[in-house]
Amino acid sequence: MELKWGMFTPYLPYFVSVLALILLIEQISYLKKKRFLPGPTLVFPFIGNAIPLVTNPTNFWDLQSSYAKSTPLGISANYIIGRYILYIYSTDLSHKVFANVRPDAFHLVGHPFGKKLFGEHNLIYMFGQQHKDLRRQIAPNFTPRALQTYTDIQQRIILKHLESWCNKSKGQSIPLRILCRDMNLETSQTVFVGPYLNEESRKRFNVDYNFFNVGLMKLPIDLPGFAFRNARLAVERLVETLAGCAEESEKKMKSGEEPTCLIDFWMQENLRDLSEKPLEYSYKEIGGHLFDFLFAAQDASTSSLLWAVAYLGSHPHVLEKVRKEVAKYWMPEDNSIIRSEQLREMKYTEAVAREVVRIRAPATMVPHIAGVDFELTENYVIPKGTIVFPSVFDSSFQGFTDPEAFDPDRFTEERQEDRVYKKNFLAFGAGAHQCVGQRYAINHLMLFIAMFTTLVDFERDRTDGCDEIAYVPTIVPKDDCRVFLSRRCAQFRCAS
Repeated sequence: MELKWGMFTPYLPYFVSVLALILLIEQISYLKKKRFLPGPTLVFPFIGNAIPLVTNPTNFWDLQSSYAKSTPLGISANYIIGRYILYIYSTDLSHKVFANVRPDAFHLVGHPFGKKLFGEHNLIYMFGQQHKDLRRQIAPNFTPRALQTYTDIQQRIILKHLESWCNKSKGQSIPLRILCRDMNLETSQTVFVGPYLNEESRKRFNVDYNFFNVGLMKLPIDLPGFAFRNARLAVERLVETLAGCAEESEKKMKSGEEPTCLIDFWMQENLRDLSEKPLEYSYKEIGGHLFDFLFAAQDASTSSLLWAVAYLGSHPHVLEKVRKEVAKYWMPEDNSIIRSEQLREMKYTEAVAREVVRIRAPATMVPHIAGVDFELTENYVIPKGTIVFPSVFDSSFQGFTDPEAFDPDRFTEERQEDRVYKKNFLAFGAGAHQCVGQRYAINHLMLFIAMFTTLVDFERDRTDGCDEIAYVPTIVPKDDCRVFLSRRCAQFRCAS
């Protein structure tokens, strides 16, 4: 029987009425959850404010922050892709969320749709004893001995890329974002699983990681041809690759060889544990945890390196102090690397690194999901299923002296603002899920600052708005940190 559109005409008013009722119920549900909180009153059906979030994330989150600041409570509400969201400006309330990551309170997700991307078994989704046990196993990956091994690798890769950047510049300004990203990806690969990735594997790895990065900032449409689907499938391939690296590393450690990368230290510890009890994690699960490390290290580090260049370029007195301090401990003409003990002596360089992380916290928010109705304050209960965004970026500007100023001296022994306002320095999180690799991250930033300032003369190619914040997904200068580079030192080599 032939169907004609006219057959449905009598039913059209009913369809419209039902649709209107569904949309009205959705709007009422949002307002019921929002109650007295600041935030948009009317939202688009289902998609909410997802379009402005994707098209202009900087403006979207600035607006949420403004909403939250407008009330003493320090929180604001919104609605995205069928999900009610809460933005937390208040440092005290952010700590309350971080302190209550457990099955019957908040679940750390790392990304609003993270489980679809990362899988179910990553470290950030664990609770209780299982989480403690895994962190205990991970701890040997960040001992002084392990960190020195990584320091050697980091320096060689940084030096190689600095030389390449100077060759690219040749009197022309170049944007550093992609260059820093590529340097950090090579660093992460080599530090984490170095000898277990051949050249072909690295090329595939880089392509898949780019798929992942693009999909992070897109709508979560898990259908063929969409960036989110490409990202999810890329993560599966990356985890499989990293799982293979773990298996190869275990074989090598069984033979008694010395660790040369992070997975070696991890497998060495696992083999010690095997004498007491069977290994509880599969290679694929370890691959998932390695990807979690990679994600945490890669984009956050790229953000910090770019802001370090931006702030050093606009604060010549800070740049000069860094150069003088580094020169006391490391001269490239000596054809040597910076040892861990020398790096620890560079107190001002570390203060600069920490100030960069404070004033431009790379991961500006740490998404959690409320697993239950949770009483956040006496007057407000977070409904179950809400995506909660504690803002570590906003906390970084609370309490500190003249917080908008780039002032590394606040982290010196004389002022000790890192201790006085410790609760506001949330760039590495807080509570049980505080970043386990923060010493590694600070070391990497310090090494880059020390080598970049010593080996390179640079000048920002300044344009209007170049230092405004862009989300990619961590925050970077809007112009991708475009600079003129030239060699400051003819010696780019180093030896152990």
